Amino acid sequence: MKKIIISIIALFGFMNSKAQETSNNEQSRKLTLDEANLVSSYYHQDGNNSAVTGGIGSEKLTDFSNTIDVVMVKYDKKQRKNKFDFSVGVDHYSSASSDMIDLKANSSASHADNRIYPSFNWSRENETKGSALMGGVSFSTEFDYQSYGATIGFAQKTANRMGEFTAKFQAYLDQVKMIAPIELRTANESEEGSNGRNTFALSLAYSQIINQNFQVEFLADGVQQTGFLSLPFHRVYFADNSVHQETLPDKRFKLPLGVRANYFLGDHVILRAYYRYYTDDWGLKSNTLSIETPVKISPFVSVSPFYRYYSQTAAKYFAPYQQHTAFDDYYTSNYDLSKFDSHFYGAGIRFNPKNGLFGIERLNMLEIRYGHYTKSVGMKSDIISLNLRFK
Repeated sequence: MKKIIISIIALFGFMNSKAQETSNNEQSRKLTLDEANLVSSYYHQDGNNSAVTGGIGSEKLTDFSNTIDVVMVKYDKKQRKNKFDFSVGVDHYSSASSDMIDLKANSSASHADNRIYPSFNWSRENETKGSALMGGVSFSTEFDYQSYGATIGFAQKTANRMGEFTAKFQAYLDQVKMIAPIELRTANESEEGSNGRNTFALSLAYSQIINQNFQVEFLADGVQQTGFLSLPFHRVYFADNSVHQETLPDKRFKLPLGVRANYFLGDHVILRAYYRYYTDDWGLKSNTLSIETPVKISPFVSVSPFYRYYSQTAAKYFAPYQQHTAFDDYYTSNYDLSKFDSHFYGAGIRFNPKNGLFGIERLNMLEIRYGHYTKSVGMKSDIISLNLRFK
């Protein structure tokens, strides 16, 4: 870990020297560095409702994640601001539940795995007209799952620049490797191949500055999924003790609606509130309410306690271990689709030294966040993250 931190500091030092070379130029038409972020996190969870073993069994999982995000800016001949965002993330996780696909310790190929997910996003802002175009592509791969994504969108500010409307369309084309529980596999497992699922989402947002202290944003999404929406290694035990693969419909429509509000209490405290209502055609409905209150305790240090409450009803295809019957057309014992409440709370601390971190002036922010999550069905988790920003 020490070597990684030293390497990161050296990288930011190099970026600092390159940025200084262009800092004295006029607004350049050359591609220049705007911002870079490195985010590392460690996540651990435990519980006793694993979908891999039919709604019972260990849910222990650890995940170590590293993401680097670099934003470059270039003004074109028409003085439009082009922003290029390059990001790549690498996760390494180990999962006790995935290890039970083969019902033997350390036997499953996916009991530990790496996920790699690069992305590229572009936007072009016409500051005179208050409009912007955007687009992006993404990719994610791990042992049993690959995803290809694309985004297009536009934004338009109101005439007085106090409001902005944004619309985005996203598409994800995924492939799921058909890894069945060992007792349900065919003789030629290698020939089982993969199955596809597609996700298309339209996201609409309108933000409004009410006054110098109060801002609000309204959010709406329509999400359509088609294809193989189950997971092939999720077991379902029927009342007669027979075991089956999870089977869910091949279509799902989701409708989340939300509102976000920020209120500035003077120069030292911000109230950030968020509410979301969600419904889908699988019968699942949920409510999310969160609040975060960044407090500046000095010119260079701030703390941000946060809390999120979540509540959902069960999907109509869910039943616990050994409660499904042969009369059910669709069935799952995945507790992510069960009825539950959850609480997520914690805090972050952010440092913005006047002269930079580690003697690097442009390495201007370090943030550490910790959160604890509890679920009414018995699962709990902890996450700690670190964010370094170069600007």
